Amino acid sequence: MREKRETVAVIGLGASGDAAARLALLKGAKVHVTDANSETPIAARGAVLRDLGAEVRLGGHDVEKIAAADTVVVSPGIPSGAPVLAALRARGVAWVSEPEFACRFVSSPLTIVTGTNGKTTTAALCAHLLREAGVEAALGGNIGGGLGPPASALAAACPAADRIVLELSSFQLADTRDLTPDVGVMTNLGVDHMDRYATVADYHRDKRRLFEAGDENTTWVVNGDDRAVLAMAEGVPGTHLAFSLETAPSPGAYLSGGDLVLDPAAGVQGPRRVAAARDVRLLGRHNLANALAALLAAAASGAAPESARGALRSFAPLPHRLEPVGTFGGVLWVNDSKATNVAAAASALGSVGGPVVLLLGGTDKGEDFRGLVPAMRGRVRTVIAYGAARGRIAAEMAAAAEAGIAVERVAGPFGEAVEASRAAARPGDTVLLAPACSSFDMFTGFRARGDAFRALARGAGR
Repeated sequence: MREKRETVAVIGLGASGDAAARLALLKGAKVHVTDANSETPIAARGAVLRDLGAEVRLGGHDVEKIAAADTVVVSPGIPSGAPVLAALRARGVAWVSEPEFACRFVSSPLTIVTGTNGKTTTAALCAHLLREAGVEAALGGNIGGGLGPPASALAAACPAADRIVLELSSFQLADTRDLTPDVGVMTNLGVDHMDRYATVADYHRDKRRLFEAGDENTTWVVNGDDRAVLAMAEGVPGTHLAFSLETAPSPGAYLSGGDLVLDPAAGVQGPRRVAAARDVRLLGRHNLANALAALLAAAASGAAPESARGALRSFAPLPHRLEPVGTFGGVLWVNDSKATNVAAAASALGSVGGPVVLLLGGTDKGEDFRGLVPAMRGRVRTVIAYGAARGRIAAEMAAAAEAGIAVERVAGPFGEAVEASRAAARPGDTVLLAPACSSFDMFTGFRARGDAFRALARGAGR
């Protein structure tokens, strides 16, 4: 960039856009940053970038200015139908995702993890397994929450790590054009983000870009129990490894009795029992699948299996993902604020003991809440429906009511929903926040919602 004085336009000034702009400035580019928003957090980021030498436009977009740039980087929060992207598309202007831009400046091999659910846990555990095996692994991408920075921040800080592990969302994958993983992981495929996608097929199409980005040298780690994943990966060039809780794929990883087995994979002569299921400290059977995926990805990324057992034992549960908050008055409180879709909420229900008081609510993502009823039967005592989606949740929980499950609608703030949960719970119950919705009706994100739940739960215990 320094030789050419390349111009880079960055659309969207969230965390990813901010990191991309800083990386471009670091590499000597002339940077134009633009965001339709001009509220305080965005304005503050813009002011800092101006001081660093970027040209910043807030409250609207100069399409001609963007179109004139050598490289256009789009933040994941910008939907594909946004007017600014439609205008660029009409001019024949292409753009790239922030992770792809970042990886132009990275020499490390890439492990990319995606999927509908479990991708954060799998990516974080993979990086942990690598580090415990002595591999210098940098973790980032969509993962956030203090677990890792955006890809552009990684590219600036550690471009030559032994391995970079990136969690990527469908939004980030949507705009990738030339981002080739050395190891690619697909945890599962379900339904999500129906507030942004017209159909499930559209959502899956963006996930498929992971496989389209690979080549014959890529090692794929796929869910052998998920037919949609297997169908998507079929015929894709590269080495295929599967993980399963139900069968014994070879090459791959699987659960055999109480053991986690590699058979044979990434140089491991198998079948080889590398750890026990009890070594995984995370709640829920689905987290055994995540552990198997991480073990395969780590082995394919250079981790010796001898360190796996100790690494699994030292990996603590992640915040807001089936996080036990505490037991108060005989009631266990569990924070799964990250369960932002129906499949994740159903998985959470299968991971905790009953009876359960379940908090459902937030911003409606367009899913059918009736899909939760089978997981609720015989387990859930009461549903607390709150937030913007409370009306539709209550309406679609009629089948739950027929199964003897009480459904209570709370119109007030989040604190009132938590108080209603406390009132409904009895000693021996579990209060579970697994909202099956995004959080933006009341909070800035799932982390803020989980933090509030945690504080309120502990307050209820005093």
